[in-house]
Amino acid sequence: MRQQQGIALSGLLFWGIVIALVAVLGMKVAPEYMDYFKIQKSVKAVSSEANGKTLTEIRAAFDKYASVNQISTVKGSDLDISKDGNEIVIAFEYEKRIPLFWNVSLLIDFQGSSSGR
Repeated sequence: MRQQQGIALSGLLFWGIVIALVAVLGMKVAPEYMDYFKIQKSVKAVSSEANGKTLTEIRAAFDKYASVNQISTVKGSDLDISKDGNEIVIAFEYEKRIPLFWNVSLLIDFQGSSSGR
C-alpha cells in the first residue's frame, strides 16, 4: 500500500494565515514607500532646476511638483535647503504611522535628499 502524502488541514490553515498577514502588511506599507519615492523624485527634479533661485522659489517649485504628484505628507516649508559647493541640496525627513490592527501600528522614519546621501 502507498503512503499518503500532502498537507494537513492545520498546516494549510497556519500557512494561509501567515501568507494573509504578510499580504495585508505589504498592502499597507507599499503605498507609503511609493509616496516616499515620489517625494524623492520631486526633490531631485527641483534641485536640478534650483540654480539661481531663492529659497521661496525653490519651496514654491516643490509645492507645484507635490500638487501634480498628489504628495500631501511633505510641503515646501518642510524642506531643509542648503548649499554644498556649487550644488543646492534639498533634504527632507518625516515619519509615518501605519495602523495595522487594534492598537498596533508600524512607525517608519523616512529621510532623503537630492544629493543621494
